[in-house]
Amino acid sequence: MENIIKTENLEFSYSHTDSETSKTILKKINFEALQGTFVAVIGHNGSGKTTLAKHFNAILLPSGGQVFVCGMDTTNEELLIEIRRRVGMVFQNPDNQIVATVVQEDVAFAPENLGYPSDEIRRRVDEALKIVGMYEYREHAPHLLSGGQKQRIAIAGVLAMRPQCVVFDEPTAMLDPRGRASVLRIIRELRDNHKVAVVLITHHMEEAADADRVIVMSDGNIIMDAPPSEVFLDLDTLQKARLSVPETTLLLHELKDDGFDIALDAFTVDDCADAIYAAIKKEQ
Repeated sequence: MENIIKTENLEFSYSHTDSETSKTILKKINFEALQGTFVAVIGHNGSGKTTLAKHFNAILLPSGGQVFVCGMDTTNEELLIEIRRRVGMVFQNPDNQIVATVVQEDVAFAPENLGYPSDEIRRRVDEALKIVGMYEYREHAPHLLSGGQKQRIAIAGVLAMRPQCVVFDEPTAMLDPRGRASVLRIIRELRDNHKVAVVLITHHMEEAADADRVIVMSDGNIIMDAPPSEVFLDLDTLQKARLSVPETTLLLHELKDDGFDIALDAFTVDDCADAIYAAIKKEQ
């Protein structure tokens, strides 16, 4: 699989007004996201996860080390447009990404700026709206939509560029449970059906449970990089990083402590329910 994003000893510091002082946010980060994979990045507030995400399409540039997008160095200004075409970003507040007064015009904004012909733009807009389940709203005004619908429009605007990677920076932070579920469904579809690399920055452990890999950040360092089945079983490391674990994990551990013969690696709600049912059957 192609390596879409790769960082090598990435460092980043914010300079203060006193030019001789700075605060180091990222410390020699080595990270990669492969085509068609879903990587979740979790960490406490201030751990550096959003700062890391902003390096993936050159919103921020390294203070040290390098970031590559499809082999392109993000510090090369001549490649900036191509880098941002390959890696799209979806942020917390969809209102900050919606620029037009009609849904289909908003989704068309990025490909129009990239200079694609009108018939190609139409195909891309229709395709993107269908992926996010908003095609029937193509002539609606975005400001009349719900928060979850707005976020799906923002995602469609990114997908219309047909990126090879989409970075979601806490996209469900302002959404209700239904909105969160719709965004997570889109993430799974991008990975499974469109072979897009997905990077999800989140503080919801349940959202990371379906990832192929979970990156745990603490104080500017990566302290864990493993499948969810390994990360969420290491309660001590997560607690030291000031993180919780999925409620399903806590429930399974409590049942285990109460004497049930039950698997501890069922992190999704459906898998947890199946594990509990199997344990109950054993007891009968």
